[in-house]
Amino acid sequence: METVDTTEKRNQIWAFLITGILILISILYYKVNVYYIYLIVYIWFGFAYGIMLQYGRFCFASAFRDLFAVGVPRMFVGIMIAMIAFSLVSVFLAATKMETFHPGPLGIHETIGGIIFGVGMVLAGGCASGTLYKCGEGNGTSMLAAIAICFSQAIFVNVGGWFDKFLTGYVWKQPTLTVANTKMISENFSGAARFFVGDALINTIIPSIVLFIAVYILWPRKGFLKKRMKEKSGKKSFGDEIAGIWAMITQSKRTSIAGIIIGITAGIHILAMRGMQLKFHVNNFGQLLTRMGHVADVSSRGTVFDPGYWYITSQEAQLGAWVLEKFGIDMRKNIFFGVNNGLPAPWRNPALWMSIGIIFGAMAMALLNKEFKFKIPKGELIVWGLLGGTLMGIGARLALGCNIGAFFIRIAGGDPGGWVFGAGMIVGAFIGVKFFNWWTARKMAEAVEDF
Repeated sequence: METVDTTEKRNQIWAFLITGILILISILYYKVNVYYIYLIVYIWFGFAYGIMLQYGRFCFASAFRDLFAVGVPRMFVGIMIAMIAFSLVSVFLAATKMETFHPGPLGIHETIGGIIFGVGMVLAGGCASGTLYKCGEGNGTSMLAAIAICFSQAIFVNVGGWFDKFLTGYVWKQPTLTVANTKMISENFSGAARFFVGDALINTIIPSIVLFIAVYILWPRKGFLKKRMKEKSGKKSFGDEIAGIWAMITQSKRTSIAGIIIGITAGIHILAMRGMQLKFHVNNFGQLLTRMGHVADVSSRGTVFDPGYWYITSQEAQLGAWVLEKFGIDMRKNIFFGVNNGLPAPWRNPALWMSIGIIFGAMAMALLNKEFKFKIPKGELIVWGLLGGTLMGIGARLALGCNIGAFFIRIAGGDPGGWVFGAGMIVGAFIGVKFFNWWTARKMAEAVEDF
């Protein structure tokens, strides 16, 4: 029987081996062509995200499930902290013209996609980013969800040509904006102040504070004040309310610290990608692939999916489409792959390497934390994983992003459309939690009846 020390040492060896493999891969890419430094940057930021997501147990599905099911706001607070931190970094990037962020079309499709995505992430037990880091922990249900995300998106955008009509007939006609670039803000503020007031303060910080207060009032306030009144004499005061909000924010230092670091890292990631673009005089990795002779990888516009910041789902769609293409299905006849994002080989797909980096980073951290365990899904978990992943894939394509690309990044970047998607995601998560409560009660009733 293995001792604790033996298991810990073995886990450390595996964690260092995983890191060593990524270092070796990075060196090999650099040796093949210096242009692959661009791709290597994505690998290591993905690795960093994976470490932080696993360390903080950072998952949007968990945030809303915990909030609606048991009234625990820990993860929700961590997400808000991460967005505020990221928005403050984004201010300086925007002011110095070192950002790669671009707002998305603002419309009802974001809410509809958010609802579908929200239901899916609760069923699968993890959002798009949470699914990846849980894959790194050995969670089989999350692995099934990841596979479903890949293929559901690829099929969704390729069947019947309707998605092309959806993009050209509706989505691309919708306005794209950031608060800093609205007339009211741009005429009254200049320089960094414009971005701080518009994108950070108005679009991110103030709404986040309002949500902090709302969550506090609806969930932990009553219990906190009851406990505090027992510990002190006199009536409750405004100071007690502030103490309650602060206690909610600091309830889990691990999650809060992870939130701050994730927000800062997401900003540094944008800076690094912009640096790569300036270094190689490009604005898309497709241009570098073309220079290297990989013309078949790029779209008709000479581009591949290269967001320039943290993103999850589109690269998974490319992987699913690449596999389907190997079975003889034409996956380039649509706008999504054929015109916009291309279909690069997985080993030359920069954003996909970011997702792989997340899995490897989470795996290394899980091993060091003794939290890695391969779990084979059985029965209902197989259904939930596949169904949840499929809904997340469909929701992400309708909204043009997931909990990261359509919510977290957009809000912190000053795009009010992020809140439009977020509203739908919250509604979807609420529906998912209620469904699970009903399903659990039904199963318990059947079990009691059988007994």
